[in-house]
Amino acid sequence: MTLYPLDIGAPEIVVRALTKRFGEREVLRGIDFSINAGELVAIVGASGGGKTVLLDHLTGLMVPSEGTVNVVDHTKPDTPMVDLNEIDDDRLDEVRLAWSIVFQRNALFSGTVFDNIALWLREHAGMSEEQIARRVRESISAAALDVDDVIGKDRDSLSGGMAKRVAIARAIAADPLVLFYDEPTTGLDPVISAQIHELIWNVHHRARQGETHAAGKAKRTSIVVTHDKDLLRRLGPRVVMLDQGRVVYDGAYEQFQHSTHPAAVEYLRKMPELHGREA
Repeated sequence: MTLYPLDIGAPEIVVRALTKRFGEREVLRGIDFSINAGELVAIVGASGGGKTVLLDHLTGLMVPSEGTVNVVDHTKPDTPMVDLNEIDDDRLDEVRLAWSIVFQRNALFSGTVFDNIALWLREHAGMSEEQIARRVRESISAAALDVDDVIGKDRDSLSGGMAKRVAIARAIAADPLVLFYDEPTTGLDPVISAQIHELIWNVHHRARQGETHAAGKAKRTSIVVTHDKDLLRRLGPRVVMLDQGRVVYDGAYEQFQHSTHPAAVEYLRKMPELHGREA
């Protein structure tokens, strides 16, 4: 396994000996890796290799059979990292206030684009309606959408590419420190996919509300589960590859594309087919 040498910031997520079993089936087999603040990380691997199960553990949706997932609790910055398996649901909800998740199927609810983006702000941000309206418009614009054209559209009238952008706009509105993307370009044509690649890059490097990227400011961290080889090529992320529930590669994409590990060679060959199959 190749170790990724770049230390961008302090650890944001630390996974140790993570194992998950469903009955006798072991899906994750002693996963060990860390993600530092400010990193853009792609989690890749063949279908059934454990990517989605790993993502569900990173976001606290699953409990490990063994091992730990420790994360920074940005609501209590002076406390040590917390083990997601050791905190109650209320504390987990607090931790998640610093996160946003862009789901594969977008998870937009019935209603307008404005309603979808404003809901979280009303419930968690303590903002006035005027501030919410301004944040919604700013987020739609940041997602490279025509604000006046889409803000009043109903979810069911959105194209696939537009719905994905709205889902990302909703994530941006929460101004998260950690962004999780689950197969963000699945089912999209190459032109729209390229636009989403650019959007992920821009959001990752976008300053948080009221901040510039001056030294000492919190860095945004992005974690992308994907089969999209073009996304890897365009964004050049750190790549973590799973095979049969284990990490078989952890390093820069530039080295990953030339890896001689048999599982990586076979996966790179099949990536376009896998990406199309997930559509």
